[in-house]
Amino acid sequence: MAYKISEDTCVACGTCMGECPTGAISEGDVYKIDPNVCVDCGTCANACPMGAISPAE
Repeated sequence: MAYKISEDTCVACGTCMGECPTGAISEGDVYKIDPNVCVDCGTCANACPMGAISPAE
């Protein structure tokens, strides 16, 4: 199961991108997580100051 970023909560600060060990997060107005690259480690969710990242269902 990959993680997802809430478009309503993400402020595109870039913190998650710098913490992701696999480079699964891409930059934009709202950051996105590639589920094919995400290894479900949760590092991004723990690093997000906005609490915008959660496990995808």
